[in-house]
Amino acid sequence: MPFAPTDAALAIVLGAAFGLGVCLLVSLAPRWGAPTLARRIAPYIRDVTDPRGLTPASAGPRLADPRALWGAGLERAGRLIGGSASIERRLRQAGRGMDAAAFRARQLAWAVAGLAAGGAAAVALVIAGRASGGLVLIPPVAAFAAAALYDLALSRAAAARVSRIEEELPTVLEFLALCLSAGEGILDSLRRVSDVGAGELTAELRGVVLAVGTGSSLSESLLRLAARLDIASVTRSIDQLVAAIDRGAPLAHVLHAQALDAREDAKRRLIERAGRKEIYMLVPLVFFVLPLSVLFAVFPGIFMLRLGIG
Repeated sequence: MPFAPTDAALAIVLGAAFGLGVCLLVSLAPRWGAPTLARRIAPYIRDVTDPRGLTPASAGPRLADPRALWGAGLERAGRLIGGSASIERRLRQAGRGMDAAAFRARQLAWAVAGLAAGGAAAVALVIAGRASGGLVLIPPVAAFAAAALYDLALSRAAAARVSRIEEELPTVLEFLALCLSAGEGILDSLRRVSDVGAGELTAELRGVVLAVGTGSSLSESLLRLAARLDIASVTRSIDQLVAAIDRGAPLAHVLHAQALDAREDAKRRLIERAGRKEIYMLVPLVFFVLPLSVLFAVFPGIFMLRLGIG
């Protein structure tokens, strides 16, 4: 009996289900190996490693903790793909309330979904009678593309939010300077700006005001904001503001100068963006308009030469 495409698809599905079941059984199997060094010495240094006494005293065989295995797998995958510092920075800039491990977990879920979609596409092509050796590459390529797209979406979200914060910075600084010139304190000015504004930067300042209200100092809260956003213009403005607060310098004058610098930076970024857009505009001109113009100019002469006219 010939090996029909339906038989191949059924074999792929059953093999994948069998492999998944074996992996699940292996993950639940007890660990018969010797306990680790940390587990052997943990009962003797419990006051240092675990003050609450939650470390289990038993060192016998135990079942593998799925959450521990999941965290270890994510950490190992993060080391293979790249460090988590860049991911955490982009997550903070994008305003996402997750850590690098949670992002890796979602990225892995996207990769698994891409792998499943690629496998389904390969099975559909096999059933349609278009089987070939290249179909094996479809699932891993789809998984890699899904993971890369999820990472690219995070980068785009972080870049968009950073751009909005940089656009809001001059206005926020000028508003703060106006409030200070009217006689309000720096904390009252920040509270007024955070209450009136509705942008990304004002939301971050609202968190600073809340941190100050719960007992943190203003300088430390502002410095934590600068470290969390990691934007050059915001960091420079906050450093100047914190230095002026610590030294007793006139804050209104400092904020006016920072707002002027932010305006100049925005103007420079706009000029650079216009220069890049001007270069991009040359692409259709060079590759589409210019060849068509040359074709319309040369084709009549070639046609007349072929006819022997002139």
